Amino acid sequence: MYYNVYTEFNIERGFIMEFVQPIRDKEKIEEMKRELQKNGTRDYLLFYTGINTGLRISDILALKVQDVRDKTHISIKETKTGKTKRFKINNGLYDELNNYITGMDDEEYIFKSKKGDNKPISRVQAYRILNSAGQKVGLEEIGTHTLRKTFGYHFYQKTKDIALLQQLFNHSAPSVTLRYIGINQDMMDEAMVLITNTCLGVYLLYII
Repeated sequence: MYYNVYTEFNIERGFIMEFVQPIRDKEKIEEMKRELQKNGTRDYLLFYTGINTGLRISDILALKVQDVRDKTHISIKETKTGKTKRFKINNGLYDELNNYITGMDDEEYIFKSKKGDNKPISRVQAYRILNSAGQKVGLEEIGTHTLRKTFGYHFYQKTKDIALLQQLFNHSAPSVTLRYIGINQDMMDEAMVLITNTCLGVYLLYII
């Protein structure tokens, strides 16, 4: 099977996760929250944590109760890079996490699988949870990277600070970050609309 340079995928146990997009529409984010709540607080909180921290899914799934209980920051050693990172827990996420983990032991995984003892859900299961909810609310190209990309997209829209976002994501260049969060795609879409409208205007000018 062929994949071009723009295809982003992970293969785990023969399961392929294709290129995904951020959720740009804030109303769609709310719809995702409501849909995931139907499955239970765990799935909702998985989504909520991802879009509020920008952490990779592997690092989210590795979180234990002791990592967040009564804490203002999440300090982790990134699974992918091995680097130590410290992330601020905003007020909304702080409340959601601490309400959810009430009564849980410090060593318990926050996003614990319902199968077996104290183990987190797999990345493949996380993908299925998010993708299924996305389909139900009319979203395509939804997967585990959607959480990190959604955080980045709205961070950039609010701050326009691509340099800081590049640092947060540990990317090699601003252009990589812009492409990752879908800004390049937005710019290309807008350009195509502009070109199409301009060409149509010229065409109409000649036939009127």
